[in-house]
Amino acid sequence: SRVNVGIAVAVPNGLLVPVVRDVDRLSLEQISTESKRLIAKAKDGTISGDDMAGGTFSLTNLGMVGIDAFTPLINMPQSAILGVGRTVEKPAVVDGQIVIRAKAVLSITHDHRVIDGYPAALFLQSMTYYIENPCLLLLD
Repeated sequence: SRVNVGIAVAVPNGLLVPVVRDVDRLSLEQISTESKRLIAKAKDGTISGDDMAGGTFSLTNLGMVGIDAFTPLINMPQSAILGVGRTVEKPAVVDGQIVIRAKAVLSITHDHRVIDGYPAALFLQSMTYYIENPCLLLLD
């Protein structure tokens, strides 16, 4: 009934996962502001247990350290985690022509007791659509 998204944040002594609450009710700007606030708290060591509780889904990005693809582990008791690999330019076929396009690998690990594989695949398809068409995120 709630959409609370954890964001994996590397810190010197491990990993912290602050949670942005009710992201489905926030604007893109509000999500960005809250994410930045929580990430700063995680990095400066002022984050609280309450800031990391109640997540239902997490995001993790190893692309920033040059990893193309990986299998993220679910932050229990959450239902799933989305892994984002690095973005690199690669050849792609578009309208019968070979062109260079930015490509990234997304991977989802999900608890089959909560989410079946097909809806998880549809979620990845939707993510891809919005990444390829980011202006749609700005429309109401």
